[in-house]
Amino acid sequence: MTSVSPAVRRWIPGLGVARTYQRAWLRGDLIAGAVLTTLLIPAGIGYAQAAGLPAETGLYATVVPLLAYAVFGPSKILVLGPDSSLAPIIAAAVLPLAAGDSSRAVALAGLLAVMMGAVLLLGGLLRAGFVTDLLSKPIRVGYLNGIALIVLVGQVPKLLGFSIEATSLVDEVRAIADGLADGAVNSRSLIIGIGALLVILVARMLGSKFPGILLAVVGPSILVAVLGWQDDLPVVGALPHGLPSPQLSGLRWSDVRALIGPALGIALIAFADTGVLSRTFAGRRGESVNGSHEMAAIGLANMASGSFGGFPVSASSSRTPVAEQAGARTQLVGVVGAVLILAFILIAPGVTAYLPSSALAAVVITAVFSLIDIKSFRWLARTDRVDALLGVAAFLGVVLIGVLEGIAITIGLSLLAFVIRAWRPYRAELGRVPGVRGYHDLARHPSGERVPGILIARFDAPLFFANGGLFDDFVRSLVANAPDKVDTVILASEPITDIDSTAVDELLELDTYLASKGITLVIAEMKDPVRDKLIRFGLGERFTDDRFMPTVGAAVDAITGEFRSDIEPPPTAKP
Repeated sequence: MTSVSPAVRRWIPGLGVARTYQRAWLRGDLIAGAVLTTLLIPAGIGYAQAAGLPAETGLYATVVPLLAYAVFGPSKILVLGPDSSLAPIIAAAVLPLAAGDSSRAVALAGLLAVMMGAVLLLGGLLRAGFVTDLLSKPIRVGYLNGIALIVLVGQVPKLLGFSIEATSLVDEVRAIADGLADGAVNSRSLIIGIGALLVILVARMLGSKFPGILLAVVGPSILVAVLGWQDDLPVVGALPHGLPSPQLSGLRWSDVRALIGPALGIALIAFADTGVLSRTFAGRRGESVNGSHEMAAIGLANMASGSFGGFPVSASSSRTPVAEQAGARTQLVGVVGAVLILAFILIAPGVTAYLPSSALAAVVITAVFSLIDIKSFRWLARTDRVDALLGVAAFLGVVLIGVLEGIAITIGLSLLAFVIRAWRPYRAELGRVPGVRGYHDLARHPSGERVPGILIARFDAPLFFANGGLFDDFVRSLVANAPDKVDTVILASEPITDIDSTAVDELLELDTYLASKGITLVIAEMKDPVRDKLIRFGLGERFTDDRFMPTVGAAVDAITGEFRSDIEPPPTAKP
């Protein structure tokens, strides 16, 4: 095979996977693709109906994005498809414009997908994927646990054999309780669902090479077909006919203007959801995903979906763990799933008429178990209470308010926590610790000693408008409380990675104050970009070269005129 340029491999990862594909991966990808298909079909049909669109559009919105993402997607096992969080927005944006015309609704949904895909593609090309850097570990932990709870509760009615209508988790719980109280449970559905759960869990505990998920889906389907139960319990239903094809006729420029707002909103939701899942699953596999590449890939997948009769899609938080648990290794899983869906449509569209919905619910429930991460919550609580609270906020936000809203709120809280930490950072006076190189925090080293006539201060944060006054007050208080006369203040500035104009004024005031007391301010270990910024602020004449030192030790040696005698000199390198 001819070599492929690094740029092409970077933006078309599917080529790199194809070039390095290992035969040992094939079995896992084929089995995972087959198992995944049993979820892709009902999910596609169900979310299409939730969006007010014909059932077949849900299959097209599954097949086409899977194929596109297999080529352009950076994540090896991420599964794209119709999503429950997008379906209501699609319906609200498209149905009023369609005015009851089904074919026009399909065209508008396709246009919406193309527009939101274009937004994401542009964002990826402009390297706007950095927004995923705001999705810290507490956010990811809280988000995934929240998603797990939402999915689990959503699958309970299917497991019990009845349907509910609810717009929030609280409403779902209430509706489930009402269904139980009214005796709406279908005993056959419940038996099949519990049986499927046990099959999957037992196979997993025994480490069986035969996929328990596949058995949990095929077995109940055969049972329903043989016993003729398809009319006695909820089933997925037969597949519609037809292959993906362009459905964008009859559109007007006014439609484009009307869909700009929804396209931007759906783009944000889709990427926020996908960004968290992509980074999380990549991290679990010891891999990394570039946020900008992910954004562009999701955009291309949506543009392809809209161009061939589909609608907006995002990563699936329920189907991706199914693929992972079934042994997925590469993007070939999505290709297998897409091909099998097409094969079902063409060859055996009536097979799923015997597939119990409760069996599918069991598959999803067991897959979602892998998203539950109580251990990380406990670890955060032990190590950092602020991060633990952020994780809880993400969890509650996703569960009680919504996926996007929950993430947005937690990002805002994360930024606020960062500002608070930078506003009141750790501060220390440094001194000598006998026999130990360097200068260390006197509060943590009781045996430490101050250097006569010298005060060494460290401020562990960038200097900016919110903490400049605190920095000034900190140094002044050290001078005022010093046990002996101070001639020089050394600022250990390595932690100071930036400085703004407000903090510069505070630095000038501090320097003036110290000079009035006959004290010289010396800056040690300042990073070159920060020093360059001081020069741009016009402080080059005030802070001349002799007031900067490469290290604290060099500054002390220069001031005292002698080297430390309490430590051994470094060993001489052998020739």
